[in-house]
Amino acid sequence: MKFSVITTCFNRAGTIRETIESALVQDYRDMEYIVVDGASTDGTLDVIREYEDRIDKIVSEKDSGMYEAINKGIRLAAGDVICLLHSDDVFYDNRTLSDVATAFEQHDADFVYADGLYADAKNPQKIIRNWIGGQYKRWKVRMGWLPLHPTCYIRREVMLREGLYDERYKIAADTDLLIRYLYERKLRVEYLHRYVVRMRMGGLSTDRQKRQMMWNEDVEIYRSHGFAAVPTKLMKMAWKVPQFISAKFVRI
Repeated sequence: MKFSVITTCFNRAGTIRETIESALVQDYRDMEYIVVDGASTDGTLDVIREYEDRIDKIVSEKDSGMYEAINKGIRLAAGDVICLLHSDDVFYDNRTLSDVATAFEQHDADFVYADGLYADAKNPQKIIRNWIGGQYKRWKVRMGWLPLHPTCYIRREVMLREGLYDERYKIAADTDLLIRYLYERKLRVEYLHRYVVRMRMGGLSTDRQKRQMMWNEDVEIYRSHGFAAVPTKLMKMAWKVPQFISAKFVRI
Protein backbone atom coordinates (compact mmCIF):
# COMPACT_ATOMS: atom_id res chain seq x y z
CA MET A 1 0.00 0.00 0.00
CA LYS A 2 1.36 3.38 -1.03
CA PHE A 3 0.49 6.67 0.68
CA SER A 4 0.31 10.01 -1.08
CA VAL A 5 1.03 12.63 1.59
CA ILE A 6 -0.09 16.08 0.43
CA THR A 7 0.97 19.35 2.04
CA THR A 8 -0.62 22.58 0.81
CA CYS A 9 0.74 25.92 1.93
CA PHE A 10 0.80 29.66 1.42
CA ASN A 11 3.23 31.94 3.25
CA ARG A 12 4.15 29.42 5.94
CA ALA A 13 7.91 29.93 6.08
CA GLY A 14 7.85 29.71 9.87
CA THR A 15 6.22 26.27 10.07
CA ILE A 16 6.71 24.44 6.77
CA ARG A 17 10.12 23.01 7.68
CA GLU A 18 8.78 21.13 10.70
CA THR A 19 5.88 19.83 8.61
CA ILE A 20 8.15 18.56 5.84
CA GLU A 21 10.57 16.91 8.25
CA SER A 22 7.77 15.12 10.10
CA ALA A 23 6.76 13.54 6.78
CA LEU A 24 10.27 12.62 5.72
CA VAL A 25 11.10 10.79 8.98
CA GLN A 26 8.18 8.37 8.74
CA ASP A 27 9.37 4.78 9.07
CA TYR A 28 6.82 3.67 6.47
CA ARG A 29 8.74 4.06 3.23
CA ASP A 30 6.10 3.27 0.58
CA MET A 31 4.94 6.85 0.24
CA GLU A 32 5.20 9.81 -2.07
CA TYR A 33 5.31 13.37 -0.80
CA ILE A 34 3.58 16.16 -2.70
CA VAL A 35 3.82 19.85 -1.77
CA VAL A 36 1.46 22.35 -3.38
CA ASP A 37 2.39 25.98 -2.69
CA GLY A 38 0.11 28.87 -3.59
CA ALA A 39 2.93 31.09 -4.91
CA SER A 40 4.18 32.16 -1.48
CA THR A 41 6.06 35.44 -1.14
CA ASP A 42 7.63 35.01 2.32
CA GLY A 43 10.38 32.50 1.63
CA THR A 44 8.24 29.37 2.01
CA LEU A 45 9.30 28.09 -1.40
CA ASP A 46 12.97 28.57 -0.51
CA VAL A 47 12.51 26.26 2.47
CA ILE A 48 10.66 23.71 0.33
CA ARG A 49 13.45 23.76 -2.27
CA GLU A 50 15.94 22.73 0.40
CA TYR A 51 14.20 19.34 0.41
CA GLU A 52 13.45 19.03 -3.30
CA ASP A 53 15.60 15.90 -3.68
CA ARG A 54 13.33 14.15 -1.15
CA ILE A 55 9.96 15.60 -2.20
CA ASP A 56 8.41 13.74 -5.11
CA LYS A 57 6.34 16.58 -6.58
CA ILE A 58 6.46 20.32 -5.96
CA VAL A 59 3.97 22.79 -7.43
CA SER A 60 4.10 26.53 -6.80
CA GLU A 61 1.45 28.63 -8.49
CA LYS A 62 -1.45 30.86 -7.58
CA ASP A 63 -4.73 29.20 -6.65
CA SER A 64 -8.14 30.22 -5.36
CA GLY A 65 -7.61 28.73 -1.91
CA MET A 66 -6.81 25.66 0.13
CA TYR A 67 -9.30 23.29 -1.47
CA GLU A 68 -8.19 24.00 -5.02
CA ALA A 69 -4.64 23.26 -3.85
CA ILE A 70 -5.72 20.01 -2.16
CA ASN A 71 -7.63 18.89 -5.25
CA LYS A 72 -4.58 19.69 -7.35
CA GLY A 73 -2.47 17.49 -5.10
CA ILE A 74 -4.95 14.61 -5.24
CA ARG A 75 -4.98 14.71 -9.04
CA LEU A 76 -1.18 14.52 -9.03
CA ALA A 77 -1.15 11.63 -6.58
CA ALA A 78 -0.26 8.07 -7.56
CA GLY A 79 -0.67 6.40 -4.16
CA ASP A 80 -3.41 4.08 -2.93
CA VAL A 81 -4.32 6.27 0.05
CA ILE A 82 -4.54 10.06 0.31
CA CYS A 83 -3.24 11.76 3.46
CA LEU A 84 -3.34 15.52 4.11
CA LEU A 85 -0.61 17.07 6.25
CA HIS A 86 -1.25 20.81 6.45
CA SER A 87 1.61 23.30 6.70
CA ASP A 88 0.92 24.14 10.36
CA ASP A 89 0.75 20.47 11.34
CA VAL A 90 3.07 17.55 12.04
CA PHE A 91 2.60 13.82 12.24
CA TYR A 92 2.28 12.73 15.86
CA ASP A 93 5.27 10.39 15.62
CA ASN A 94 7.36 8.55 13.03
CA ARG A 95 5.18 5.41 13.15
CA THR A 96 1.97 7.20 12.19
CA LEU A 97 1.77 5.96 8.59
CA SER A 98 2.81 2.43 9.59
CA ASP A 99 -0.06 2.16 12.06
CA VAL A 100 -2.57 3.64 9.62
CA ALA A 101 -1.43 1.17 6.96
CA THR A 102 -2.00 -1.70 9.39
CA ALA A 103 -5.55 -0.48 10.05
CA PHE A 104 -6.29 -0.38 6.31
CA GLU A 105 -4.91 -3.86 5.74
CA GLN A 106 -6.47 -5.54 8.76
CA HIS A 107 -9.96 -4.17 8.09
CA ASP A 108 -9.92 -3.83 4.29
CA ALA A 109 -10.98 -0.23 4.86
CA ASP A 110 -11.87 2.53 2.40
CA PHE A 111 -11.56 5.25 5.03
CA VAL A 112 -9.54 5.35 8.26
CA TYR A 113 -9.71 8.19 10.78
CA ALA A 114 -8.03 8.68 14.14
CA ASP A 115 -7.34 11.14 16.97
CA GLY A 116 -5.54 14.50 16.89
CA LEU A 117 -4.27 17.30 19.10
CA TYR A 118 -4.54 21.07 18.75
CA ALA A 119 -1.59 22.86 20.31
CA ASP A 120 -1.03 26.52 21.14
CA ALA A 121 0.57 28.27 18.16
CA LYS A 122 3.34 29.80 20.27
CA ASN A 123 3.81 26.88 22.67
CA PRO A 124 3.39 23.53 20.88
CA GLN A 125 3.69 21.67 24.20
CA LYS A 126 0.48 23.30 25.46
CA ILE A 127 -2.53 21.30 24.26
CA ILE A 128 -5.72 23.29 23.67
CA ARG A 129 -8.02 20.61 22.23
CA ASN A 130 -7.88 16.86 22.58
CA TRP A 131 -9.86 15.46 19.64
CA ILE A 132 -10.74 11.82 20.27
CA GLY A 133 -12.62 10.61 17.20
CA GLY A 134 -14.67 7.83 18.77
CA GLN A 135 -16.35 4.98 16.96
CA TYR A 136 -18.07 5.68 13.65
CA LYS A 137 -21.84 5.54 13.56
CA ARG A 138 -23.76 6.89 10.58
CA TRP A 139 -26.44 8.45 12.79
CA LYS A 140 -23.79 10.54 14.57
CA VAL A 141 -23.08 12.42 11.33
CA ARG A 142 -26.71 13.52 11.23
CA MET A 143 -26.20 14.79 14.78
CA GLY A 144 -23.26 17.02 13.81
CA TRP A 145 -20.40 14.61 14.55
CA LEU A 146 -17.49 14.41 12.11
CA PRO A 147 -13.93 13.13 12.51
CA LEU A 148 -11.06 15.61 12.59
CA HIS A 149 -10.31 16.25 8.94
CA PRO A 150 -6.47 15.89 9.04
CA THR A 151 -6.86 12.48 10.73
CA CYS A 152 -8.76 11.12 7.73
CA TYR A 153 -7.01 8.75 5.32
CA ILE A 154 -9.03 7.85 2.23
CA ARG A 155 -8.38 5.53 -0.68
CA ARG A 156 -7.63 7.55 -3.79
CA GLU A 157 -9.94 5.42 -5.93
CA VAL A 158 -12.81 6.30 -3.55
CA MET A 159 -12.09 10.02 -3.83
CA LEU A 160 -11.88 9.94 -7.61
CA ARG A 161 -15.13 7.97 -7.76
CA GLU A 162 -17.12 9.91 -5.17
CA GLY A 163 -15.84 13.41 -5.92
CA LEU A 164 -13.20 15.73 -4.52
CA TYR A 165 -13.58 18.92 -2.45
CA ASP A 166 -16.21 21.42 -3.58
CA GLU A 167 -14.15 24.55 -4.28
CA ARG A 168 -17.15 26.84 -3.87
CA TYR A 169 -16.54 26.53 -0.14
CA LYS A 170 -13.44 28.35 1.13
CA ILE A 171 -13.22 27.04 4.69
CA ALA A 172 -15.71 24.17 5.15
CA ALA A 173 -15.45 22.01 2.01
CA ASP A 174 -14.18 19.21 4.23
CA THR A 175 -17.53 19.25 6.07
CA ASP A 176 -19.30 18.70 2.75
CA LEU A 177 -16.91 15.94 1.67
CA LEU A 178 -17.11 14.08 4.98
CA ILE A 179 -20.93 14.17 4.96
CA ARG A 180 -20.95 12.79 1.44
CA TYR A 181 -18.53 10.00 2.29
CA LEU A 182 -19.69 9.09 5.80
CA TYR A 183 -23.45 9.68 5.54
CA GLU A 184 -24.50 9.43 1.90
CA ARG A 185 -22.15 6.63 0.79
CA LYS A 186 -21.57 3.13 2.13
CA LEU A 187 -17.83 2.98 2.69
CA ARG A 188 -15.82 0.60 4.86
CA VAL A 189 -14.87 2.98 7.68
CA GLU A 190 -12.41 2.17 10.47
CA TYR A 191 -11.48 4.14 13.58
CA LEU A 192 -7.85 4.00 14.74
CA HIS A 193 -7.72 4.95 18.41
CA ARG A 194 -4.36 6.76 18.47
CA TYR A 195 -3.05 10.25 17.81
CA VAL A 196 -1.85 10.80 14.25
CA VAL A 197 -1.45 14.60 14.04
CA ARG A 198 -0.56 17.64 16.14
CA MET A 199 -1.96 20.93 14.82
CA ARG A 200 -1.30 24.57 15.67
CA MET A 201 -4.22 26.79 16.61
CA GLY A 202 -4.30 30.29 15.12
CA GLY A 203 -4.65 33.68 16.78
CA LEU A 204 -7.88 34.94 18.31
CA SER A 205 -8.68 37.64 15.72
CA THR A 206 -8.16 35.20 12.85
CA ASP A 207 -10.27 32.62 14.64
CA ARG A 208 -13.20 35.05 14.94
CA GLN A 209 -13.17 35.68 11.21
CA LYS A 210 -12.85 31.99 10.46
CA ARG A 211 -15.60 31.06 12.89
CA GLN A 212 -18.07 33.39 11.17
CA MET A 213 -17.18 32.03 7.75
CA MET A 214 -17.28 28.48 9.08
CA TRP A 215 -20.74 29.08 10.57
CA ASN A 216 -22.12 30.42 7.28
CA GLU A 217 -20.64 27.67 5.14
CA ASP A 218 -21.52 24.85 7.55
CA VAL A 219 -25.14 26.00 7.72
CA GLU A 220 -25.29 26.17 3.93
CA ILE A 221 -23.73 22.71 3.62
CA TYR A 222 -26.05 21.10 6.16
CA ARG A 223 -29.04 22.64 4.42
CA SER A 224 -27.83 21.37 1.03
CA HIS A 225 -27.71 17.80 2.40
CA GLY A 226 -31.21 18.01 3.86
CA PHE A 227 -30.14 18.37 7.49
CA ALA A 228 -31.74 20.78 9.98
CA ALA A 229 -29.06 23.38 9.30
CA VAL A 230 -28.74 25.54 12.43
CA PRO A 231 -29.55 22.76 14.97
CA THR A 232 -26.99 20.48 13.31
CA LYS A 233 -24.35 23.22 13.43
CA LEU A 234 -25.07 23.75 17.12
CA MET A 235 -24.75 20.02 17.76
CA LYS A 236 -21.46 20.01 15.87
CA MET A 237 -20.17 22.69 18.23
CA ALA A 238 -21.39 20.74 21.25
CA TRP A 239 -19.33 17.68 20.23
CA LYS A 240 -16.23 19.85 20.69
CA VAL A 241 -16.80 20.80 24.34
CA PRO A 242 -15.18 17.64 25.78
CA GLN A 243 -12.11 18.30 23.61
CA PHE A 244 -11.31 21.50 25.50
CA ILE A 245 -12.00 19.94 28.90
CA SER A 246 -9.91 16.80 28.38
CA ALA A 247 -7.03 18.79 26.86
CA LYS A 248 -6.04 19.90 30.35
CA PHE A 249 -5.02 16.33 31.16
CA VAL A 250 -2.93 15.63 28.05
CA ARG A 251 0.85 15.53 28.36
CA ILE A 252 3.14 15.16 25.35
